[in-house]
Amino acid sequence: MAKSIKSNLATAKATKLRDAAQILQLLGFRGRQSNDVASYTFLALLDLAPTQQWTEAAEPLRGVTPIIEFVATQYGVQYAPNTRETIRDEAVKHFVEAGMVIRNPDDPKRPTNSGKTVYQIEPTALDLFRSFGTLEWPGLLKSYLAARKRITSGLLRERKLSRIPVRLPSGETVTISPGGQNPLIKMVIEEFCSYFVPGGTVVYIGDAENKFLHLDANYLKAIGVVIPASAKMPDVIVHDTNRNWLLLIEAVTSDNPVDGKRRNDLKNLFNGSKAGLVFVTAFSTREFMRSFLTQISWETEVWVAEDPTHLIHFNGTRFLGPYDDVLPK
Repeated sequence: MAKSIKSNLATAKATKLRDAAQILQLLGFRGRQSNDVASYTFLALLDLAPTQQWTEAAEPLRGVTPIIEFVATQYGVQYAPNTRETIRDEAVKHFVEAGMVIRNPDDPKRPTNSGKTVYQIEPTALDLFRSFGTLEWPGLLKSYLAARKRITSGLLRERKLSRIPVRLPSGETVTISPGGQNPLIKMVIEEFCSYFVPGGTVVYIGDAENKFLHLDANYLKAIGVVIPASAKMPDVIVHDTNRNWLLLIEAVTSDNPVDGKRRNDLKNLFNGSKAGLVFVTAFSTREFMRSFLTQISWETEVWVAEDPTHLIHFNGTRFLGPYDDVLPK
């Protein structure tokens, strides 16, 4: 009896996985976007256990770690913690781009790289999936595919409306995703730069949705810097062309000020720079800065947005400038 139950459960798991892959393929997902990882991710986002019917599909708010936990509990497939990026980049990201899944519907301003990021099946898509295996499925699938461009455009429009406009020193305006440290990044570019790097060239702006979206790789290459795709970038890079300084700025709203390790990592990452390196940590308030004082590295600068015309200099022989160990070779 127990053996029969176990066999039936194994059959149910295999069937549900096959069905999930078939649905994804019918929606136009190919290759890795409809493999086992993507299919299990899809089932987790629907909260659909092996023995449940498709009519029971739900729409939980679920992050990547809970997705991994659901797959382990319901399907017995264990994914290591280091597969989170694979699930996010090879499955969830494409589901979001297709409008099938909504990122952070509970808080659209939450940055993508937040540990609290969650995903949810889009309501129209949920209605479709609940019809799988019924007589309604073919007609609903046809209608959904015809309407998907409109659904995706609507979601994209909502995301664009919530983006933050940032005015560069050049007068050009770019937009960055909302939430997280990005409001502080806006103040760094619009206020810090106007006071301390007037006329500077903003070479890079970190964006949680796409870290290389605002990167002028050719500009950096011209001053001797080539950035690998795996690099942990500072939040903002500004070239002071008058003094030939490259300012590497971290905007801190939760963690990661320029401590000793970070300073050394940035020094190595920008080792070939023909411009001297200047390290800056930005905070929104002095009160918030207090909890990081013991971490901030010597020979760096601190800027606080609530006192935008002032800098705090952490020791050294000069004020706001590169030290001997980071001067151009």
